[in-house]
Amino acid sequence: MSEAERRPGPAPRIAFTNVTKSFGATRALRGVTFEARAGEVHAILGENGAGKSTLMNILAGAFAPDAGSIALDGSPHAPEGPLAARDAGIAMVHQELSLCPHLTVAENILLGMEPRRFGLIDWRALKTRAQRALSLVVPGGGEASLRTGIHVDALVGELPSSARQLVEIARALAHSGDDGANGRAQRAGVWGRLRPDRDIRRACRVLVLDEPTSSLTASDTERLFDVIKELAKRGITVLYISHFLEEVLRIADRYTVLRDGETVASGDVAGTTIDMLVEKMAGRKGSDVFPSRSHAPSGDVALALEGVAGIPRPREASLTLHRGEIFGVFGLVGSGRTELLRAVFGLDPVKTGAIRVGVYSGPSSPARRLDQGVGLLSEDRAGEGVALSLSVADNLAMSAHRKLVRFGLFSPTKEREQAAHWIERLAIKCAGPDALVSSLSGGNQQKVALGRLLFRDVDVLLLDEPTRGIDVTSKAQIYRLLFDLAASEKAILLVSSYLPELFGVCDRIAVMQRGVLGPARPANERTEEELLREATGA
Repeated sequence: MSEAERRPGPAPRIAFTNVTKSFGATRALRGVTFEARAGEVHAILGENGAGKSTLMNILAGAFAPDAGSIALDGSPHAPEGPLAARDAGIAMVHQELSLCPHLTVAENILLGMEPRRFGLIDWRALKTRAQRALSLVVPGGGEASLRTGIHVDALVGELPSSARQLVEIARALAHSGDDGANGRAQRAGVWGRLRPDRDIRRACRVLVLDEPTSSLTASDTERLFDVIKELAKRGITVLYISHFLEEVLRIADRYTVLRDGETVASGDVAGTTIDMLVEKMAGRKGSDVFPSRSHAPSGDVALALEGVAGIPRPREASLTLHRGEIFGVFGLVGSGRTELLRAVFGLDPVKTGAIRVGVYSGPSSPARRLDQGVGLLSEDRAGEGVALSLSVADNLAMSAHRKLVRFGLFSPTKEREQAAHWIERLAIKCAGPDALVSSLSGGNQQKVALGRLLFRDVDVLLLDEPTRGIDVTSKAQIYRLLFDLAASEKAILLVSSYLPELFGVCDRIAVMQRGVLGPARPANERTEEELLREATGA
């Protein structure tokens, strides 16, 4: 007897029954079966490559299953494409965002459903509706603010990735009928009633959020959780995909765990612990994520900043990074964390201040920084981290071609051999060195981006959100790798919004607030509450 047959009452909002999907010889889904009720926040858990994104893409009409079925409110759900799924009330926010960088925030939010007057786009109505949708996820109704920097007239391409994440969520709510032409939200933060004649599109019935907080700070995450709870109260089913298990325990009502394309567990979140979830996902305990570390930093200075200011950020940053040290930087969105790393690497201009890398002084270009032994891992994986159209081998060797030259000629054989080594060391799940990076899960793409720095053998690693979108097992692997790198006298400057990560791996932590980097203190002398107060200026 199925779970739906055992439970009395109305049919579940969404029910998957023996859903199977293969891509060539790869079986992504092997008979996934579970259900979620109306008004429920249901967490979909699993390691990278477990089949979570494939299953949600089938729900959203991007793929068709090879076998099995999906029922939506008791009726068969087999959309012919994403538009049909959206019209049926399915909204999805992907981990890799799909915004148009050359359009404004307002144009992106209402793309494909622009209000018209006498056959022309009504720009005033478009901005008003976009601002209303944005107010659901950004305090201030989309008005410009120092904290977020999001405005309906801003170009999306000029926003940081965290702000783009919020725009994508607002867009999903607007496109699914939870804002827009018929005034679903009467005013910022206040939810209105549905009008029966509102539109041919159904109201949002299922909202899929794939790693929605991966680029958000604590305050933005809290705001998003408030939105999710309000959506659930109105009967919307939220399918929540996240590797942050602390979030799952806070926001989800029930959970389902996928492993290797199969359903291995489902249940209520109440009474569940992180260790229990991790063990179901990967067969390891949550306490094993952060390995023990015995190596201490040396006294040699690998990177020194003195009064560094960029355009427009950072405003002022000074630090000393030693060989063998993992130095953490925490801060809110817009604080200047990412801009600090970009300025050091030479991607953003330096207005004033001094930068010293070993024996080299002054600002430089990215190419020279690489020659000086400095590598940057961008938080924008799809835009700057990897080349999706190239192979894993080409991505890994992209900045180290000189190491693969024999007798004056580039050696593809040596490239594949070196790539195979890093694929094994980083446990990258792929078909081999020649596999396209676009075919990999987000977490494995992140490993490829990190692997490129290791392939180049840089001495100073500038890591911006290095475990974004990575599962628990992969995080543990990367943390062990960071400790190994530190033990081999590499210096690591780590920007992260994930406080357990900062406390679990860093020797010292400094906080960035409104472009100013505060003093660094040993991690064991700090607390999460202290970092949050310092980051918010409290």
